[in-house]
This record gives sequence, structure tokens and C-alpha cells, in this order.
Amino acid sequence: MKKLLTSGVIASVMFFAGSGTAVAQDDGMLVIPVELYACTYNGRNGPDDLDRWVSKWTAWADRNGIEDYAAWTLTPYYFGAGPNEGIDVIWMGAGKDAVALGKAQDSWLTTNDGLADEVAEIMTCDHSNFASINFKAPPAGATPDDSVLTFSDCTFEDGATFAALGTATAEWSQYLSAAGSKSGSWHWYPQYGGGGEEFDFKWLNAYENLADLGADYEILGNGRGFETRGRLLGHLASCDSSRAYLAKSRRFVQLR
Repeated sequence: MKKLLTSGVIASVMFFAGSGTAVAQDDGMLVIPVELYACTYNGRNGPDDLDRWVSKWTAWADRNGIEDYAAWTLTPYYFGAGPNEGIDVIWMGAGKDAVALGKAQDSWLTTNDGLADEVAEIMTCDHSNFASINFKAPPAGATPDDSVLTFSDCTFEDGATFAALGTATAEWSQYLSAAGSKSGSWHWYPQYGGGGEEFDFKWLNAYENLADLGADYEILGNGRGFETRGRLLGHLASCDSSRAYLAKSRRFVQLR
């Protein structure tokens, strides 16, 4: 299965582009490249130090015309022993497309005005990249300054295909929408910076606030949505329990 995942995103995009069932939505934008810096604070540094640095980074991005790169910081909320144990904060950045992300990274590497050294004093990070495919769009409107993101690590069951997973996930998304869910939903496939992953993809859900997360909790639990999810997806993929993060928008760009 890991060998299959090497070309997984390409296979997925080919399927999504030729199918009306998986939610390849808006202007045909099928894949968004996302980079993650998973970080721990150094010494006595903490969130206040990061906030001061982000103010400088924002000014740098403005000066350098970084217009196609959105950024958030994620602080663990529901967490414990697991894949991100010990992480203090995650920097999440996304480009409108892979070229836009690469251009922003080129600018950062060549003209960061010493900010790279400064942030390295504040925290130590691992750097990875994922290809993000959207299945359920959040409600229309501006990205909120604060939101909630949940992540689960998922593996394909024996015999599962990308096509079958795409169809079932689209149907599950339609079920949630009909039930009143305000969440957004994405699958993330690892591309760079990993190696030896014990999952095939990450399942990401986004909520404007914890109350909206609670509404999905009710749909799944007391609304017995877990039965529908099991019927649609149980034979295709298995996922661990979600980690939840409080997300703060640091630079807004309309990615779709």
C-alpha cells in the first residue's frame, strides 16, 4: 500500500477530475499544497514570543508581495500520546497552487531579513508537505480569525481503491451537509518530509468554533451518524481518534 501511495495523489486527481461525485469544487481547483512546521518551543520561549515574530513575518510578507500564501498557527487542544506528542505549535501554510507555494518558499529562503534565524531561536521544527483534496467545503464567507481543526491518521483497508474512497467520502459529505453540518473536510496525502509513515492519509475537518465541532459530535453520536459512516467507509479506511487544534489565521488568502 505504501508503494501505491507514491502515486496516490496523481491517481486521486485523475479520478476526481473525471468524476462528478467527489467534490472537486469551485474553479476546478483539485489539489492544494500544504506545508507544516511541527514545533516545540526552545528554552523559556512561548506563544508571546511567537506572536511578536509573526508580526515581523507579516510585515516581511507584505514588503515582498507574498499574495498567494495563506498561514495559520495551530495550538493543541485535544491531544495526548500519539503522533504529535510533545508538539507545542504547528505553522500551517498553503499556496494557491504548488508553484505559488514554491515561489513563497524561494522568497523566504533568499530574502527573509534574518527572520529565519530569529524563529529558530524561538522554536525547533520539523518540516513536511501534504497534497490536500477538499471533499466538503465550509460555509461561504471569509476565513474566521479563529477556528478549530481536527486531524486523524487513516489507512486503507485491504482491497480499497482511491475511486471507491472518493465516492464514499463524497456521499458521507452530502449526508453531513443534509444533517446541518457546517464543517469543511479534506484528505491530505503525504508528499515530502516524511518517510516511514504509519498512515496512508490524514483526514482533516475544520470548524468555525467548538460549538460547531460539538454539532458534528451530536450528528455522529445521538443522531447515529456513526452508522452511516460505518456503512459507507468502514470497509474502505480505518482512522485513529482525532487530535484537535485551535487555529489562528495569520495571513488570509482566498485559496479557491
